Amino acid sequence: MRVLKFGGSSISTPARVENVVEIIEQAQGGARTAVVVSAFGGVTDRLIEASRLATSGSEGYQNILTELSERHISAVKPLAPDPRSLEMVAANLDRLRDLLHGISLVRECSARSLDLVMSFGERLSASIISECLKSRGTAAAYLNASTLVKTDDKFGDARVNFENTNRNIQAYFDSHPELQIITGFIASTQDGELTTLGRSGSDYTAAIFAAALAAEEIEIWTDVDGVMTTDPRVVASAFSIGSMSYEEAMEMSHFGSKVVHPKAMQPAMEQDIPLRIRNTFDREFAGTVICRRPEENPFVIRGISSISGVALLRVQGSGMLGVTGISARLFGALARAGVNVILISQGSSEHSICLAVSPEAPPLASRAIEEEFELEILAHQIERVLVEIDLSVIAVVGENMRGTPGIAARIFDALGKHGANVVAIAQGSSELNISIVVNTRDETTALNAIHETFFVRSRKSLHLFLVGPGLVGGKLLEQVESQAEYLSRECSLDLHLCGLANSRKMCFDASGIDLKDWQKLLQAAPTAMVLGQFVSQIKTMNFRNSIFLDCTASDETVRQYERILNLGASIVTPNKRANSSSFSQYNKLKKLAFERGAQFCYETNVGASLPIISTLKDLTLSGDQILKIETIISGTISFIFNAFDGSRTFSEIVEEARERGFTEPDPRDDLNGMDVARKLLILAREVGLESEMSDVAVENILPPACQAAQSVEIFLDTLRQQDGYFTEKLKAAQDQSQVLRYIGTIEDHRISVGLQAVAAEHPFYHLRGSENVIAITTSRFREHPIVIKGPGAGADVTAAGVFSDVIRIGNS
Repeated sequence: MRVLKFGGSSISTPARVENVVEIIEQAQGGARTAVVVSAFGGVTDRLIEASRLATSGSEGYQNILTELSERHISAVKPLAPDPRSLEMVAANLDRLRDLLHGISLVRECSARSLDLVMSFGERLSASIISECLKSRGTAAAYLNASTLVKTDDKFGDARVNFENTNRNIQAYFDSHPELQIITGFIASTQDGELTTLGRSGSDYTAAIFAAALAAEEIEIWTDVDGVMTTDPRVVASAFSIGSMSYEEAMEMSHFGSKVVHPKAMQPAMEQDIPLRIRNTFDREFAGTVICRRPEENPFVIRGISSISGVALLRVQGSGMLGVTGISARLFGALARAGVNVILISQGSSEHSICLAVSPEAPPLASRAIEEEFELEILAHQIERVLVEIDLSVIAVVGENMRGTPGIAARIFDALGKHGANVVAIAQGSSELNISIVVNTRDETTALNAIHETFFVRSRKSLHLFLVGPGLVGGKLLEQVESQAEYLSRECSLDLHLCGLANSRKMCFDASGIDLKDWQKLLQAAPTAMVLGQFVSQIKTMNFRNSIFLDCTASDETVRQYERILNLGASIVTPNKRANSSSFSQYNKLKKLAFERGAQFCYETNVGASLPIISTLKDLTLSGDQILKIETIISGTISFIFNAFDGSRTFSEIVEEARERGFTEPDPRDDLNGMDVARKLLILAREVGLESEMSDVAVENILPPACQAAQSVEIFLDTLRQQDGYFTEKLKAAQDQSQVLRYIGTIEDHRISVGLQAVAAEHPFYHLRGSENVIAITTSRFREHPIVIKGPGAGADVTAAGVFSDVIRIGNS
């Protein structure tokens, strides 16, 4: 015997009913089968609403009746064309209409009446499906479970009398060999008054029949691929669990996993009947088996579930210490008030007890507690109940956690790194479940962080938010698009561009903006770019491993860095403005990144993609002492002086550099040395100097007349007139077999930038084009300095440096 149960989502439309009928017919080929069905999707909620409207005297209930009538009549016509089928459905609808009319007349709907109203959902769906099967040649019969399942008279959540129920079911099936299509959710008292079985009542019905008939297996058909490791709507990498124990399933179900309710598992547990969770829309998928001895779990935990929007009550006071009976009085008061407690946490000091309840419960719960401890509160032995709202409970579940050290440490490490604060903790001695309470705003981050820690550590997803898709930003997106498949396949690193903005518009996509069409998508975006709102969206999306990519040269963007780091998001940028501003700001950003578990990466601030900053960091961290740094870190000035060999005038070379786009529109912005000074200041800070821009001695290589020119055109004319000035400097160097180089130097806590003549043995003598170079002399590399040389400018190489920082974060 197998019992199949189909939920409302599986039979919400005629097409889905046909699919279910095919599954039932296919199942008929093996062992005897019984089928339990829920109401069509959404019908129970509509019946409850109709009851509410009828009770209030509103005629709106008739609109719902019309809607439900049309839905069921339109379903039965194509599925079971026999006129008698239609008559059966119409008769049930007439009875429902009469019942609601009576409720509207007396303006009262008791729990008993509401149960009767709700029962019509299952009665209609089961009759339609049984008639459909009969019309297709299957010997099927409609079975109203209320005739067999007997309960007490606690309407809305009745308790089953298993002795009578089992006897009734066994006798009925012995004499009725047909395929039984059974109404889920409904039962009746010994006097025949209809009752319902409460939440997940149809699952419970399936388990009741399976236990009574000693079934081999219960199949729960729903709209997901079994029990998932966590909510796939929140964690994209969630996957189906192959098998799990009854206890694991009950723990996950209690804390928000809605696949199977613990009550529905109890009869199956007692008879050792496996439950298999199947997907109605993917019949080939094996689903999840819940049983006493599941397959070996390759992971330490089995799954993660959560409940959103709970409230936390804290009862505390010095009068609780060492006093017996406090807990009994507390929970007795809550029980009498009908308050369900989701989670309990108490420290060994006995000074306080925390408990989580549903969001609507605090007023009732607080009143019950304060009435119980009225005298202690008046005596200031116990404080008034403290209430925290907008919290979520996250449960980490798995039998492999028993006796395995370090589980809690890994959970809290993952949460801490991503800025999710833990409000309360609870763990039972069984070690089957570690429950934590976090702010609801942190729930998504927490679920993703814990899931990645225990299930997908081998894979990592980075969520990118890029501002400034110009030359560098655009090239970066090209590089990410071309390399994404390789990184995913070979490095288990998945990159998702979730936010993109230029100076005019911004767009977002939680699943990832198409990198092939980002320009069209951004152009078509309806949302105007507001930087503060862009950052707010990063907070709203709340992804683990978010990276803000600042590919602008804007001070406005830099002003958002603190806010971004406070979100726990990392920053990668070629923008030098943050690190060349005041030392206090530079230091503040670095400390903030460390405190928030984020990374602040700016390798491309100096030398584009050349590994200059990272090399200095590695040397410093390994204990080496930086004695001297010499560097040419302006691609523009490097090009000019590398080409200035006497064959052409200085002004001709500057004009060529300007025409080729190597300089700023006004070449003086490069030749005044301030760009080099900013880069040198960053390097000085990286090796431990607490320097400001005022500490950098900068030689402006331009004569005063060039500096004072009122326009670019006047400057270029003046520069031509000053060619003799530069030719004279070049000749002086050549007479000594030297060349001119514009060099930045850090030595003995002094920082300077100026024009120098260097001989052939100097590492800067043999440079070409716009190459950058740095020579680092240290205690370990005193005689032969470390030399790093290569292209230090250009959109391609700068984008590559930014991309390297992104990958470095992914590999950390």
